[in-house]
Amino acid sequence: MKQVQLFTPVAGQLIPLSAIQDPVFSQGMMGKGFGIEPSTATLLAPVGGRVTMVADTLHAIEFTADNGLEVLVHLGIDTVELGDQPPFKITVQPDDQVEAGDPIGTMDREAIVAAGKQPTVIVAVTNTMDKVAQLTPQLGTVNAGMVGAVVDLKCDVQPVAGKPQTGKYATLASEIITNVGGAANVKSVIHCITRVRFYLKDEAQADDTAIRNLNGVIDVAKAGGQYQVVIGPAVNDVYDAIVSQLGPGFGDAEASTAAMEKEARQAAWQKMSAWQKVKHALSSLIGVITGSMIPVIGLLAASGILKGVLALLTTFNVVSDKATTYVIINAMGDSVFYFLPIFVGFTAAKKLGADPVIMGIVGGVLTYPSIVALAGGKATGQLLGMAINADFFGLPVHVASYTYSIFPMIAGAWLASKLEPWLKRVIPTVLRMIFVPLIEVVLISGAIVLVVGPIITAFSGALATGIMAIYALSPAISGLVIGGFYQVLVIFGLHWAIIPIVVNDITTTGHSYLNAIVSATMVAQGGAVLAIALKSKVASVKELAWPATISAFCGVTEPAMYGINLKYGRAFVTASIGGAVGGFLTGLLDVNMWGFAGSLIGVTSFINPQGLDFSLYGFLLASAATIVVSFTLTYLFGFSDADVQHVKVAPKKKRLGEEVA
Repeated sequence: MKQVQLFTPVAGQLIPLSAIQDPVFSQGMMGKGFGIEPSTATLLAPVGGRVTMVADTLHAIEFTADNGLEVLVHLGIDTVELGDQPPFKITVQPDDQVEAGDPIGTMDREAIVAAGKQPTVIVAVTNTMDKVAQLTPQLGTVNAGMVGAVVDLKCDVQPVAGKPQTGKYATLASEIITNVGGAANVKSVIHCITRVRFYLKDEAQADDTAIRNLNGVIDVAKAGGQYQVVIGPAVNDVYDAIVSQLGPGFGDAEASTAAMEKEARQAAWQKMSAWQKVKHALSSLIGVITGSMIPVIGLLAASGILKGVLALLTTFNVVSDKATTYVIINAMGDSVFYFLPIFVGFTAAKKLGADPVIMGIVGGVLTYPSIVALAGGKATGQLLGMAINADFFGLPVHVASYTYSIFPMIAGAWLASKLEPWLKRVIPTVLRMIFVPLIEVVLISGAIVLVVGPIITAFSGALATGIMAIYALSPAISGLVIGGFYQVLVIFGLHWAIIPIVVNDITTTGHSYLNAIVSATMVAQGGAVLAIALKSKVASVKELAWPATISAFCGVTEPAMYGINLKYGRAFVTASIGGAVGGFLTGLLDVNMWGFAGSLIGVTSFINPQGLDFSLYGFLLASAATIVVSFTLTYLFGFSDADVQHVKVAPKKKRLGEEVA
C-alpha cells in the first residue's frame, strides 16, 4: 500500500470533516478530506496535476492529481449564494497544469463573514471509494502548503512529492525524511549555517542511529524542541532537497516556528530563578547578536582578508591610497561594513520575527548619505556631553554614525517585532500594505536616530572620559582594561568612544598609544579562533575558523568574534583575557603606533617615521604574548567540539577475522 499527501491550500486551523457545519461534507458524502478555518487569503493547489473544474461562482475548484486522486477545494459554506459578487479571485482555468503549492487565487475572508457565511475551506477526495483506503488529517495550526493529510491508497500508485527527487542530494534527503518518521511526522523544517532543523510531531519516531550513519550527516542533536540533523557546509543543498521532497510549505514556516519557540520560551521562563533569568537574558542577547551576524560572517571574513591585502599593497607602495585602483578595491572590501546596518537589519528581523525588508529599509535610512553627512558635520553645541549636529522640528539632536554598527539595528528589530503585531491588529487589512511599512519605518528609524543613537553616544562619551582618566593614571592599567573589554564595546557599538580619540591623536600628533592597545585586542581574537581552527574536528567549524583567523590578523575581528568566539562563549572570555595581557604589555612597554591599520597586518604602523625605536619590538613582544595566552587558554579551556553538539565518532573499523558485535 502506498501513501500520498494532500497539502493545505490555505493557512489556518485544520479540522476534521466531522467538525464542518455542512452535512454534505461532514458525513463524507463528497469523500474523505479535511477542513481549514482560514487565517490568510492566498490559496494554493493541494496536489500536482490538472485543473478539471472551476465553478462559475468561483467557490469550488477540482483537480485530478498525477496519482489519480480527484480533489475538490470548496471555498466556504453556502458561498455559492454569493455568485453575483464572488469574494474569490481564481487565477487558474480548466486544463491548466499545476504543481502542489502553486498559487491558484485568493479569497476575501472578511467579505464572506460580512455576508453571514462561514469561510471554512474544505478539501475532499471525491473518488474516495475507488482510490482511498484511509485518510489521516494532520489536525492543528497549519501554514499554506503543509501536509494536510496522509492518504493510504488502495492501489499501487506513485506517491506524490512536492518536486521530482532529482539532484546530488536527493538520496540523502529521502533517507533523512524516512528516518525522521516520514513526511507525516514533520511539522516544519528550517536550517542554520550547519544544521537542518526539524520540528517533529513525535521525536521518538526518529531513528538517531540510522541518521547518524548516513553518508553526508555529521551527527544528530536535540534542543529547543528541534530535531537537528548536522550536515556542515552542504546544509543549504540538503535543506533544499528535503523541502523539495516534502512539498511546498514545509520550508516556509517562520510564523509557526516562531510561535512554537515563543511558547517553549514562556514555559521555561516561568520555572527559572532570578539568577537563571539574568543568565538566560544574556544568553538570548548573545544568541540574537550571533544569529543576526551568521549570514554575513563569510562576507565579513572575505572583506577582512581583502582589506588586509589592500593594506599590504599600500604599505609596500604597490598602490597609492590616492589612486583610483585603491578606491575601487577599498569599495570592494569596505562596502559590507559600511552598509552593515542594512544586512543586520534584515537578518535580525528574521531572527526576531519582524519584517526583514522593512528593517533593511531602516538600515538604509541610517546609512543614507545625508544622515552620514550629518553625523560627520560640524557641531553647533553640546548637550549632556554630546555634540549637537542637527535639529528635529526645532529640537536639538545628536545624529550618530551608524556605518559599521550592528547593535542599533538589533535594538530596532526588537522594537519592530513588538510594534508590528500590534499594527497588524489595529490597522484594517486593506490599509496594511501601505501603513504598516510607513509607520514602522518612521517610528523605528526615529527611535534609533533620536533615542538609541544618542543613548549609545552618551555612554560612549562617559567611557571615553573614564578611559582617558585611566590612561593618564597608568598606560599599563589602561592597557589591561581596554585590552580586556574593547571587543565587548564593539558588540554594543560603544567602541566609537575610543575611535575619535585615536583619530584626534594621529591627526594632531601623528601617532596614538591608544590605538596600539586596540590592536592587541584584534590579535587576541585571532589567537583564540586559531586555536579553535586547529583543535576542532568539526568540518563546518574549521571552515569558518580559518578565514576568520586570517581576517582577525588582518585587523577585522567581526568574523572571529561573531562567527566563533562569542558564539561559543568561553572562547570570547579567553580571547578577552589574551587581549588584556596584550594591552597591559603594550602600555607597559610604551608601544606607540603611527598608522590606523592594526593587528599583525599593521606591523609597519609601529615603525617610527623618524627612525626605528622600541615600539616595533614592543609590538612584536606584546603580540606574541597575546597570541600565546589567547591561543593556549582557548585550546585548553575555551572550546571543545562538545560545544557545538555535533561531533560524530567514527565507528571502529573491523580488523581481519574480527566479528562485528
